[in-house]
Amino acid sequence: MSYQVLARKWRPRSFREMVGQTHVLKALINALDNQRLHHAYLFTGTRGVGKTTIARILAKCLNCETGVSSTPCGQCSVCREIDEGRFVDLIEVDAASRTKVEDTRELLDNVQYSPTRGRYKVYLIDEVHMLSSHSFNALLKTLEEPPPHVKFLLATTDPQKLPVTILSRCLQFSLKNMPPERVVEHLTHVLGAENVPFEEDALWLLGRAADGSMRDAMSLTDQAIAFGEGKVLAADVRAMLGTLDHGQVYGVLHALLEGDARALLEAVRHLAEQGPDWGGVLAEMLNVLHRVAIAQALPEAVDNGQGDRDRVLALAQALPAEDVQFYYQMGLIGRRDLPLAPDPRGGFEMVLLRMLAFRPADAEGAPRSPLKELGISKATADSNPNPVAGAAVAAPVASIAPPPVVPAPVAPVAPAAEVAPAVAAPQSQAAPAPAPAPAPVVEAAPVTAPAPVVEAAPAPVEPQPEVVATAEPAAPAVEVLPPVAEAPVDLPWDEPAAPVAAAPAPVEPAAPALAPVVAAPAPVQAAAAAAVVPEAPAEDDDRDEEPPPAEDYYEVDMESYGYLENEAQQEAAEPEPEPAAMPATGLAAEWLELFPRLGLAGLTASIGANCTLVEVDGDRWHLHLDPGQSALFNPNQQRRLNDALNQFHGRTLALQVTVQKPEQETPAQAAARKRAERQRQAEASIAADPYVLQMKQQFAAVVRDGTIEPLEAKA
Repeated sequence: MSYQVLARKWRPRSFREMVGQTHVLKALINALDNQRLHHAYLFTGTRGVGKTTIARILAKCLNCETGVSSTPCGQCSVCREIDEGRFVDLIEVDAASRTKVEDTRELLDNVQYSPTRGRYKVYLIDEVHMLSSHSFNALLKTLEEPPPHVKFLLATTDPQKLPVTILSRCLQFSLKNMPPERVVEHLTHVLGAENVPFEEDALWLLGRAADGSMRDAMSLTDQAIAFGEGKVLAADVRAMLGTLDHGQVYGVLHALLEGDARALLEAVRHLAEQGPDWGGVLAEMLNVLHRVAIAQALPEAVDNGQGDRDRVLALAQALPAEDVQFYYQMGLIGRRDLPLAPDPRGGFEMVLLRMLAFRPADAEGAPRSPLKELGISKATADSNPNPVAGAAVAAPVASIAPPPVVPAPVAPVAPAAEVAPAVAAPQSQAAPAPAPAPAPVVEAAPVTAPAPVVEAAPAPVEPQPEVVATAEPAAPAVEVLPPVAEAPVDLPWDEPAAPVAAAPAPVEPAAPALAPVVAAPAPVQAAAAAAVVPEAPAEDDDRDEEPPPAEDYYEVDMESYGYLENEAQQEAAEPEPEPAAMPATGLAAEWLELFPRLGLAGLTASIGANCTLVEVDGDRWHLHLDPGQSALFNPNQQRRLNDALNQFHGRTLALQVTVQKPEQETPAQAAARKRAERQRQAEASIAADPYVLQMKQQFAAVVRDGTIEPLEAKA
């Protein structure tokens, strides 16, 4: 006896054996039990969800020898012949191979004949969407009103291609995809009945690979049994399908959780041995993170669709919620940018390293960037501090601070030397002070002892930690220094800074920080020591941002801009009225002369310009209005036009306006005609101009259309 594949051997033969599709089965069972049968049924759904199987069971229910019911006996000759595919009154048609209208007509010619053996003649048309439009037209009338002994069962995987006329004549049932849980449950039953050893993880792999199709799941199970030599093992199924080990995804996530870069790269190395699709690996990570986020919000909502519910719940307890959201967002962006990476594996590793490097700041073990220290920037400090220089600076500090208070009015240079130490702390972060004239610097040399001052530049490195650690002494210095800094900015450098004489007293508590001593030599070194000058620009805290790259700028195409501008002007311009059928004579000519003197404006002027006078009977005036302007016409506009006529004539007139095509020229048509005449005259003048003709002959010049405009139009 030949082997029969599992998909055919385990094909359901009754509604009780069906797996899933309860919404369809309930409707069919109730219809059969209550004898409320329709003449045409349409079953839609993806491949392998049971469309043809349900149709055959329905045909068996209709023709069973025990009667029409939802439970065919399965033992009578009709049931056996339908199961074996040889029942004469069940006509199965493959629409994919019989698409012509001739095939459909040949099929419908036999509809009128009664069934040979069964109760109903059942036409099962599979893949009905493949029929041609002519075949559908030939089928319409018979499908709408078939003989009482005929039932149509249609099946398709693409109902969007069916005409609406076909859909409206059928009862439509949409079959759903099979979830992995349902597939695994059915495979467990089948393999248990077949006495085939299996692992549950292997069935989950097959259920996910089936992608909602029970027939595909059965076919893959047949292949797995052959591959595993009579066993269905997870390792064999994974090797057969070439899928990724789901446990390795959890290995990557656990390495991220622990913040272990070595374990993370090791997990990537193990993944690379299988040659996976790195975009698919990222997608698997995103799926797991999505389920972890659901588990953190509502643990009971986590499904076991992939057989890893316990792992997901454990990961949800160990991973902070903000990390889950961050990893998910970073993975989405990385998956989008992965095709731009020069190497897919390198791009995948960069995504993981980015997740590891930019963890939320409050997460345990996350890298923290050091805060910027107060005071002088480290860029200007020497990496090897000189203790001798620090000791040498201490004496000048004590001798420089007190003396300038008394001789400030006498020597103008001494206060300048004192202002620099006091104000240097705030100015060192804002902007370097401008270099003073060299003459005062030479005079200040005997007072400030230049030898120690030049060596004082690296000294602030040692006391810098003391300034950060002890915030109390630094507070008064910060409060007092800003007003001192404003005075020297407003005063010229060649004038004595008298208001700053009292500054040294409050600055003395900040002397241990040695911040003023570092900034004091700035004017001296600018003129004397060239080696210190490059250090001043290093204090770039308030430096302007760099300009954006050139590719961020978009250069406007002026021709396109001009085209758009001209197009906008053309759209804004009002359409020219059509020329009149007849020139204005009599009353129409009088209206042409009267209209400009009425002083109308706005919509009223537009309505009056598209009217013509057709009748004057004493004080009764009758106008015809162009139907193209009827949308603007209303009783208010008629009243305003009537008031203008009354004011012009000095008496009360009765105005009547009828919407009718004027036979003679209206003021708007006359104005359009005059503009067209001026335009033609202007174009003729340009075409006959000798200079224009000469340029055309010598330089092959061309006058662009639409560029000529009469001078009167501009005036």
